[in-house]
Amino acid sequence: MKKYAFIFTLTCLLACGSVVGDALAQNLPKAKEFRIERSMPKEAIACIECHKAEHPGLFADWAKSRHASANITCYDCHKAEGFDPDVSNEHFKQYQRSDHKYGTKEFKVPIAAVVTPKDCSRCHPDEAKQYSQSKHANTMEIIWKIDPWLNNGMNSDFERATGCFHCHGTVLKMKDNVLDPETWPNVGVGRINFDGSKGSCTSCHTRHRFSVMEARKPGACGQCHLGPDHPQIEIYMESKHGDIYTAHGDEYNWNAAPGTWTPGVDFRGPTCASCHMSGSGTVLTSHDVTERLAWETQAPLTIRPENFKPFPAKTNWQTERDKMKEVCKQCHGKVWVDDHFVKLDQNVEEYNEVYFKPAKKMLDELYEKELLDKTKFFDERLEVEYYELWHHEGRRARFGAAMMAPDYAWWHGFYECKKRYANFMEEARELIQHNKKAYKAEDWPNATGNTTKPKEVFP
Repeated sequence: MKKYAFIFTLTCLLACGSVVGDALAQNLPKAKEFRIERSMPKEAIACIECHKAEHPGLFADWAKSRHASANITCYDCHKAEGFDPDVSNEHFKQYQRSDHKYGTKEFKVPIAAVVTPKDCSRCHPDEAKQYSQSKHANTMEIIWKIDPWLNNGMNSDFERATGCFHCHGTVLKMKDNVLDPETWPNVGVGRINFDGSKGSCTSCHTRHRFSVMEARKPGACGQCHLGPDHPQIEIYMESKHGDIYTAHGDEYNWNAAPGTWTPGVDFRGPTCASCHMSGSGTVLTSHDVTERLAWETQAPLTIRPENFKPFPAKTNWQTERDKMKEVCKQCHGKVWVDDHFVKLDQNVEEYNEVYFKPAKKMLDELYEKELLDKTKFFDERLEVEYYELWHHEGRRARFGAAMMAPDYAWWHGFYECKKRYANFMEEARELIQHNKKAYKAEDWPNATGNTTKPKEVFP
């Protein structure tokens, strides 16, 4: 009897061990490899097989993307017509190789390195159209209309290429039959492309993963929205929203399908994208970041978006504020939301009336009395003081109030405004009292930038 009991027990243990072993085996990481889809054209297979060896990091990103899962290949995005100005002649040499199975003329196709919103619109027409209407896509037009650095040539073309245009975008050009290194590489939101489209989707959905998760995270916006003049990422991280993201962001469902990302279901605290772009409640998803704004808080004088002359919004500010309030009310009560915007409006009024308008009036008086020279900007100290009053501290005060970051609204904002304003007024009155012209910096460094507005933007 003991013998049979022992055999039965052993059999059970072996069976259990087998089940446990199978379960453990299922939980072990599996080696992943990309499988070529049989329906891909041979040209696309050639791209994949070659880039897998030549650029393994690029290939790995693409292989893990939704594009790869949907059978969208390198060829689908980079294909070009032979007459396109940016066709890569260098790439044609890849089809003259003897060391690679796919390096023959059988697979030869024209491709372009630059992928544009127009290319993306073949599959994402709504997103491309919304983006084209936004301040992001049209930022080159905006800055050339208002920016004294560009219009007065007060910085060099190289400083612009590595600084301003890295985020705002370049006007792409060819030089010696290749992409001009002064304009490329660049993924600025307002890049002017050879096909006439504006911007780059990879500003936010970086190559070659093109991840919606990545674009939803604050870091995507923080690439450009940071620093003394537009520190939205720092402001966000100081706010309660940023604090919640820091504490619980790893629990968010970042990969929810586009249009379905829902507060309270997929995330607890909002990010930049959830307030300014993602759908929420009755508000639809949009790639036009100009929407949902009731003020141009980045402008020297805070005005309604439809009154922003360099790029007037196509809708009414009240309509857009109602959209933003609807987004807010997915997590907050009506009184909370309404009272927040009451404070923001008061912040805007005080900035406009107490700081900016008197400073602007004084600046105009100095020009009228010819105590400041209008020929250039920034070569006299009061011009810099005036500029930074609105472009640095003034923006921080307004942004801080809009995004509920008290340290930026006060210490980095209005507190700094007070010091800047007082110094500006003191020196200005001194010049007027003694009828003395301001010192002009004749040796302003690197004031060599081209002041001609690009014909691609202003035909």
